[in-house]
Amino acid sequence: MIEAVIWDFGGVITTSPFAAFARFEAERGLPADIIRRTNAENHFENAWAQFERAEVDIATFDALFAAESRALGAEVRGRDVLPLLSGDIRPEMVEALRRVKARFKTGCITNNLPANAMGSTSGRALYVAEVMVLFDHVIESAKIGLRKPDPRIYRMMLEALAVDPRHCVYLDDLGVNLKPARDMGMTTIKVTDAKQAIAELEAATGLKLG
Repeated sequence: MIEAVIWDFGGVITTSPFAAFARFEAERGLPADIIRRTNAENHFENAWAQFERAEVDIATFDALFAAESRALGAEVRGRDVLPLLSGDIRPEMVEALRRVKARFKTGCITNNLPANAMGSTSGRALYVAEVMVLFDHVIESAKIGLRKPDPRIYRMMLEALAVDPRHCVYLDDLGVNLKPARDMGMTTIKVTDAKQAIAELEAATGLKLG
């Protein structure tokens, strides 16, 4: 029996930044997927991982990401990647979250950046804040110094919500982040788009979410 639904944020509640990465690469004549490949290389300790754990500042991240991408064939400055991260809020996913919250505990585990890393004080930031209050508990990598797929971050959420993993659904857009949750016994959903995710979440919870 499901008692809690735990969500990733970027790529789940918002659209994925991957399309923005691809446009950036095409516009500048960069090798396809150079940004994603840089993110994936040594993904526990690379520039991205360190920045999401708030272990380095923006200037250091910028230089480290440039060096890592250069080693893979083309230099990309870390500062140039940051503006590409702001996906659009998916209203249908927010509505699904509202309906889930009415019945189950809700949590959010997000690999994010240190405060003000993207310099956003816009109305979008306010909307994001309004979405975040729909979660009973939120864990942000940059605030706790841990990031997915470290199993400890999932255990922290389970403890905060006081739930057994076998009674949880976890949604993420990255398979590497789903594996620890699945290994713990959670029902996992890999999000490719809102329609698919909502259909699978309806099947897992028995709720009508569309």
